[in-house]
Amino acid sequence: MGRLIGMGDARWWVLVEEVRGMGDGREWKVSHVAPVGDEEEARAEALRLAREFTPAYPWSPKSRKVLRLGDGSYLVIVEGRTSSFHFRTRVGELVD
Repeated sequence: MGRLIGMGDARWWVLVEEVRGMGDGREWKVSHVAPVGDEEEARAEALRLAREFTPAYPWSPKSRKVLRLGDGSYLVIVEGRTSSFHFRTRVGELVD
């Protein structure tokens, strides 16, 4: 794998995955990725993003529920005016 330009050599990363597309074409996509300091800072940033990140959908969010999952990631359910959507925040450690 080639070097990721502009992303530095940070060891800990935070990413946001959202379901993108419509109908049968929906799939999980990484929509945000950022290097963060140490593991503790990365976990704090993942929680902050779970609480504050503005997902692509719904266009008019009304509320959100943040669920911490067993692996330390967060699943966020965002209620819109007519439907609900979800995204997740995750912490990753660069190993190679």
